[in-house]
Amino acid sequence: MTQTEKKLALRPLGNRVVAQRQEKEETLKGGIILPDSAKKKQETAKVIAVGPGQVTKDGKTLPMPVQVGDLILMDKYGAQEVTIDDEDFVIVKADDIIAILN
Repeated sequence: MTQTEKKLALRPLGNRVVAQRQEKEETLKGGIILPDSAKKKQETAKVIAVGPGQVTKDGKTLPMPVQVGDLILMDKYGAQEVTIDDEDFVIVKADDIIAILN
């Protein structure tokens, strides 16, 4: 059972979303190995947890545009990376989510 199948020990606040980047398998010709620093980080991620939403000045909570399980396209530099129990996650504001992928 992976961390994402268990109850996540990280709960986002406000209009933030916890997501896990989707890894793409790379095939390199000629046996060239790229170091991690040279690989491009993926901007697609699967939503793992969603905050309650942003609270407006008049006390109303705006609904979140995504839900758990959505595959999102996010701003390349808009996420905070965290590691919990040897699994990597990103925390991103709802405003930095560009699209929901179908």
